[in-house]
Amino acid sequence: MPLDCQRIVSDAFAVLNEVGLDGLTLRRLAARLDVKAPAIYWHFKSKQALLDEMATEVLRRAMCANAALESLLGWQEWAAAYYSGLRNSLLQFRDGAKMFSGTYRTDTDLYAPMEASLRRMAAAGFTLRQAVVGLKALYSYTIGFVIEEQALQFAPGEPNPQYNLAERERRVNRKLHPLASAAGEDLFMQQGSSFAEGIGLIIAGLAAQLGQNPGTV
Repeated sequence: MPLDCQRIVSDAFAVLNEVGLDGLTLRRLAARLDVKAPAIYWHFKSKQALLDEMATEVLRRAMCANAALESLLGWQEWAAAYYSGLRNSLLQFRDGAKMFSGTYRTDTDLYAPMEASLRRMAAAGFTLRQAVVGLKALYSYTIGFVIEEQALQFAPGEPNPQYNLAERERRVNRKLHPLASAAGEDLFMQQGSSFAEGIGLIIAGLAAQLGQNPGTV
């Protein structure tokens, strides 16, 4: 097969799932593709450039998966479903959120869904500034949550032993720290419901802010 950007990115995802973000190197990727490293540098000048393209591909997939959400009428229902979908997309890959964080989007077509999101918020009564800050808060919460979530479990069925709940119970003195001890279940288990509740808190805050805007109901 000819070596092109699409093939490189596809194999980079495979390497990411095998060894994680720290283990993803251009040298390891070249070995998987059975080419010399300069062949990859022809398409991507650095590992960061490769990560930018990988993150862009993840976002493309997330946007496709979220296309059906445009039929949702309320901005609150849409926001909860939209960022839940982004979380699910990041969870498809080992270290998906760490890989995604701080990257540059290479596809200008992704400005279209951004425009649609801002228009939806504006139609609900938010100013542009409020919409940007609100969506950025939801986005940042999602990325940060999944980074922490994936620290608990490297991959499906591959939990991080450092966060073993039984071991934590052994280390925490329940008499001295009863609340810290009891918090273990909520900290390290039931990640899906914890994420949804956190998103709900941000949305509730945005809704309260919206109610303070002149001319909104």
